[in-house]
Amino acid sequence: MRLGIFGLPQSGKTTLFNAFTRGTQPTGAVTGKIEIHDAVVDVPDPRVDVLASMFNPRKTIYAKVNYADIAGLDGSAGKSGISGELLNKLAQMDGFIHVVRCFESETILHPAGSVNPQRDIETMDSEFILNDLVAVEKRIERLNDEKRKGGGRDKAVIDRDLALFDRMQTCLTAEKPLRDIDMTADEEKSISGFGLLSRKPMLILLNLDETQAAPEIQYVHRQGMVDSIRGKIEMELSQLSEEDAAVFMSEFNITELGLNRVIKLSYDLLGLESFFTAGADECRAWTVKKNATAPEAAGVIHSDLQKGFIRAEVVAYADLIALGGMNEVKAKGKLRLEGKDYIVKDGDILNIRFNVSK
Repeated sequence: MRLGIFGLPQSGKTTLFNAFTRGTQPTGAVTGKIEIHDAVVDVPDPRVDVLASMFNPRKTIYAKVNYADIAGLDGSAGKSGISGELLNKLAQMDGFIHVVRCFESETILHPAGSVNPQRDIETMDSEFILNDLVAVEKRIERLNDEKRKGGGRDKAVIDRDLALFDRMQTCLTAEKPLRDIDMTADEEKSISGFGLLSRKPMLILLNLDETQAAPEIQYVHRQGMVDSIRGKIEMELSQLSEEDAAVFMSEFNITELGLNRVIKLSYDLLGLESFFTAGADECRAWTVKKNATAPEAAGVIHSDLQKGFIRAEVVAYADLIALGGMNEVKAKGKLRLEGKDYIVKDGDILNIRFNVSK
């Protein structure tokens, strides 16, 4: 899972990037340059720890999330389209976290002159919408040229593409992100190479000060969520030892780290879930799309497992913990053999049976 963190200058996005990754990137600087910093962090999951204590494996591996701190977006690029390295990087993201400033400060000036979260959300949404509109209109022009000249693809195929891009143009012209449009799997595949940013899931993260209540925000779009976080406190917590952080959280009545909550929201936003493999060699969490079949989950582990998939041995995490071990699971008939049509559920522990012919 790759998530891009962006926001207007002085929004606190680098503060949150540091909080999520225990990083030390300088905060508060406004250079106007396009800069992207990447970091990979473990996905906190207590189920992995429980499995590790049960199987005592040689290796314990958590699922990973890749965060990218994206500097250089200021609400002005959409008029001509985002280009070059930045667009390529943005297009590679599975989703975005838009950090929106809600805190006031006499020393940290807002680039627009005042703090207005709703305005800032709309400004950055417009950045992506206008960028996509440029790309869609260029594609429509090329499709019309292709249809007029002939001699290439079947006209019915061109007309189908035109209908899709016309529909996207209508959506974007109405200042709505492409996430609001229903698309078939084939349509999704046909636009995958165009780097359309407003199609990607969006988590709006309201950055509050230490005592501030979250303002009411209107953001009614598909695959869009709104949540709040106290960025400065979260960064301070990330720099502390586990013991000191526990004391700090108790003093501020913080029951969960912001990172943990944001990852959970991100999984929901992107339609993801976790399954596990467990044994003496390794206990590991894997990330897969919800409603994935057993062969698709096998492919996440290794492509050979998907190609040669025969059956999946499946046990639910809750059953394993309740019964206390694999021997007890087998004795109670809770270990199942599932075929290619089985839909993997969050928390499933899988062992893939496969055969790849030479």
